[in-house]
Amino acid sequence: MQLTHIRRAPRANLTGFDPRAFVASSGSPANDPWRRREAWRYAGQFTRWNRFKSAFPGLGIASVAFAAYCGYEYMFLKDDHAHAEGGHGEGHH
Repeated sequence: MQLTHIRRAPRANLTGFDPRAFVASSGSPANDPWRRREAWRYAGQFTRWNRFKSAFPGLGIASVAFAAYCGYEYMFLKDDHAHAEGGHGEGHH
């Protein structure tokens, strides 16, 4: 059995409003009075990179501190128990 596609006619627009025509006609005007007032949102401290950097404050310091602790633990905090050899005594089998 083959699947068939049913094509339906587009629904009638009761209001007469065409959203595609509205989007096409709403391009940016030649002299936008709000352009200068909106420019600060994308420059200086509000650039995408600066917003990303400030999204995780302390992440760099925390990463360095964690790496230092892992290095300290690896070098100086050795496990004194010998788990691989014999265990707790000679009599245990």
